Amino acid sequence: MSETSGPSSPGAARAGPGAPAASRAVLPLAIAQFIMVLDSSVMSVSISQLVEEFDTTVSTIQLAITLYALVMAALMLTGGKLGDLFGRLRVFRIGLVIYAVGSLMTALAPTVMVLIVGWSFIEGAGAALVLPALAALVAGNYEGAGRARAYGIIGGVAGAGIAIGPLLGGWLTTAYSWRWVFAGEVVFVVIVLLLGSWIRDDEQRARFRLDGFGAVLSAVGLSLVVIGVLQSGTWGWVLPLQSPVTPFGLSLTPFMIGGGLAVLWAFFGWERRVAGRGRVPLLDVRNLRIPALRSGLVSLLAQNLVLLGIFFAVPLYLQVSQGMDAFQTGLRLLPTSIAMLLAAAVGARVGTRFGARTIVRTGLLTVAAACVLIVATVEPELATVPFAIGMALVGLGTGLLASQLGNIVQSAVPPEARSEAGGLQYTAQNLGSSLGTALIGSLMVAALATAVLDLIAADPDIEAAVADRATVQVASGIEYVPAADAEQALLDEGFPREQVDDLVDAYVEAQLIGVKLGLLACGAAALIALPATRRLPGREQGAEA
Repeated sequence: MSETSGPSSPGAARAGPGAPAASRAVLPLAIAQFIMVLDSSVMSVSISQLVEEFDTTVSTIQLAITLYALVMAALMLTGGKLGDLFGRLRVFRIGLVIYAVGSLMTALAPTVMVLIVGWSFIEGAGAALVLPALAALVAGNYEGAGRARAYGIIGGVAGAGIAIGPLLGGWLTTAYSWRWVFAGEVVFVVIVLLLGSWIRDDEQRARFRLDGFGAVLSAVGLSLVVIGVLQSGTWGWVLPLQSPVTPFGLSLTPFMIGGGLAVLWAFFGWERRVAGRGRVPLLDVRNLRIPALRSGLVSLLAQNLVLLGIFFAVPLYLQVSQGMDAFQTGLRLLPTSIAMLLAAAVGARVGTRFGARTIVRTGLLTVAAACVLIVATVEPELATVPFAIGMALVGLGTGLLASQLGNIVQSAVPPEARSEAGGLQYTAQNLGSSLGTALIGSLMVAALATAVLDLIAADPDIEAAVADRATVQVASGIEYVPAADAEQALLDEGFPREQVDDLVDAYVEAQLIGVKLGLLACGAAALIALPATRRLPGREQGAEA
């Protein structure tokens, strides 16, 4: 385009892809990727301590988690374009510094509001600068099979961070404090910055005016969609549960998501208009016509939807039904981390032989099979060995996906569009994560409510008057809590002592049904994603890459 200039750094292209510095670039980039995904999973297992320490509510901490995902999703495309404007390595470093400032503020936070500002807003903004640049820098430092291996490592590390987070967070939270996680992230950021000379900055830096209006439209549209999805479990998808307003007697969720989609439609129209005027758009919508890019983005969304859905259902089962603490839960998830790292490394090496399409399809089928196996172990007593095998299969399948998808997205676009592709990549992943938690969570709650009412109605030992009272209680809201808590809540509500045991038995059995349906839904989502892989590169195309 007319606003684009040549390279801004005379030495940018001196080192070839095989130069020693480039060969080591994956280490600081992988550490950065690990940092970006670690604290979300840590925060999830530290909610109770945060509530106690800040004298706040669970909903407030969940708001902080929601805002973190929201800020990242809303700013990701803009962060990618800033990499094109100021240089990817420079923006990568600036993002890391911003992220470290947020981490330090979070580690020292005296109040929950300081925590929200430090973690949700400052760290979220830093991550939105780091991640698109990171994806583009991997592509800029490696080519061919080396690039596939590098993306396999990055993808495996990202997945391992999600899986290791509960273990590390559970241990630190139990033995010391959740604050040490965020303090440790500052140290890791310093290490990445010190190793930054290993990363080659060879992009074609461009001169153009940032599409500010497009940035606002994309941020607003994505924010509305993400808020709608994340709040669906509270507000209800269609019929209102705890919706703040009820337009036409319906939940706010469909209006929020619909409004977001309408704004995004306007965003795409605006971007076409900007490009038509010869200016640089925030998103070149022509790239979305590339079949491999579209398939890669859909597959990334599906990967995170399934993985985060599993990581919502399984810890719930382990902690609520099995009574495990955060550290014990993390140990049960460890097979996933190990298998994911190994599969990501192996998948990247065999991708050119079998083709990305075959590897991705194998990964999706493996995850679906893993979900079925784990469902078979969801019983009052945990079947330890089959469960561990199932979790390892989850890691195997998602590791195979991670080994291919980042490389597919970046290799599908020209070099000048790599930052933009990185923004799209991580936007798809954040949307997938949001959908995984919201969809699977709301499905499990609905299944719990339906199952417990059916079991109560079918139990001849439960009196009709008690069953009616239970129906009213369930209609007002039901959650997954330990059996002892459910028993105490029923007694506090004045239910007859002789009927409480039968009600709790029905509730415990309904919990298992809800978890099983949630896991089966994850497996179904993996199978539903299979048609989207049709346009991924095959063996011949993989060999050419």
